[in-house]
Amino acid sequence: MDTSDNGHSAGRRRRKRSAEFKAKVVAACRQPGVSIAAVALANRLNANLLRRWVVAVEQAQPIATVSAAPARSTVDNRTFIPIQVERSAVTTAQEISIELRRGATVVKVSWPLAAAADCVVWLRELLR
Repeated sequence: MDTSDNGHSAGRRRRKRSAEFKAKVVAACRQPGVSIAAVALANRLNANLLRRWVVAVEQAQPIATVSAAPARSTVDNRTFIPIQVERSAVTTAQEISIELRRGATVVKVSWPLAAAADCVVWLRELLR
């Protein structure tokens, strides 16, 4: 069944948006932390249509880095830069220290680091 009158539809017509309007809403979508759906609602647009506009712009020109992002290093990414790290007390500890408190009672247990697997078994039994 043809509902057109001489080839022209009597129903709703497709709206045309200006390039300036599209650029404005796409720019709003590309801001950090902004959802496309929220921008679409605010501008009375369909979110899927707005997403197509954003994708088209991104394909035409890649997203520029945000100015709030840290500056790129001038050192080539493939360059190895050795750094010295101080050994902390945690990495040089030779035992596992556990402190259990229940009310006024405090129990401190020291377990050899070499027997860590046995410590796990003991803790599982204790905490059942």
